Parts: sequence; structure tokens; C-alpha cells
Amino acid sequence: MARRGKMQKEDSEFIEKLVHINRVAKVVKGGRRFGFAALMIVGDGHGRAGFGHGKAREVPEAIRKATEAARKSMIRVPLREGRTLHHDVTGRHGAGRVLLRSAEAGTGIIAGGPMRAVFESLGVHDVVTKSLGSSNPYNMVRATFDALQQQMSPRQVAAKRGKKVSEIVATRDGRAAKDEEQ
Repeated sequence: MARRGKMQKEDSEFIEKLVHINRVAKVVKGGRRFGFAALMIVGDGHGRAGFGHGKAREVPEAIRKATEAARKSMIRVPLREGRTLHHDVTGRHGAGRVLLRSAEAGTGIIAGGPMRAVFESLGVHDVVTKSLGSSNPYNMVRATFDALQQQMSPRQVAAKRGKKVSEIVATRDGRAAKDEEQ
């Protein structure tokens, strides 16, 4: 039996979201022994997020383990104007493929299921996403984090290419293309 819940705690400086709980049964001589696996997303709401997976005999213990794993695996994602992504990107993990697109202000988070929890905890306010492959929450979350790790800010791109940030931003907005035509 798979359960999907939206549990959120904001007692610390982190936003914690429960994405998925999986119950498994092991048949033994006296009956069934149940185990639980939890998938948690943890973020600070300002460009840092991580995910974790925890397994235990009881749900609270599985959630605690998943939360600890998520805090250890946090990554920093550069955000444009603190609300959206810098550029469109595709992420993959196994059969899971996701497409992430930056969006105009006021668009909101257009994302399904596990991806929505990632962006809410990350602090992204405007993004459009599409899940193209597997709908397995574990693969979707890993594919989303794969895509987020590919995000680069104009400052990082400029440093990599040996250019100025103004040249990179001008090309993105289309101003440089218009200047070259004249």
C-alpha cells in the first residue's frame, strides 16, 4: 500500500516535506511484519534543498532517518531574482525524465506531485515542469535534483567562458542580437 501525504514542519529553519511513504510486508511464521520507507524533501526556502530516504519498522522513525539523510545531501541552486530558474533544463534518473522551465513572475509552481514539494522547499515561486518518464516518486525526485544540479547562474557561465556577466545576460535577453543587426 503506497500513501502520499503532504506533511510539513517549519519548527526549524528548514522546510520539511514528506513526499511518499511505502509499506512493505514480510510474511513470517507468526504473521506479517511491516516495514516503512519514507521519502523526505528538506529545504531552506532560499535556494538550498536535499532529499533523503529512510527505512524503519515504524513511520516516525523512517521519517526521522529520511530527514537526516536529506539534510546531509543538501545542494545549492542558483535562482534568478530569487523566484525562478535561470534557464530550461532536462534531468534524468533511470526511466524518470523531467523538464524544468523558468517562468514569468506570477506563474506559480506548475508541477505535479513530488516535483512540487522540491520547488516549495527550494523557495522557487515561478516554474513550469513536466514529467516525461516514470511517475515513481523516487525517480522523479532524483531526476529533478539531477536537473537542478545542472543549473548555472550567469556569473558561473561568464567565469567558465571567460566573459563578463553583462555579455551573458545581454545575450539571454536578446539585446546583443539586436545590436549586432544594426
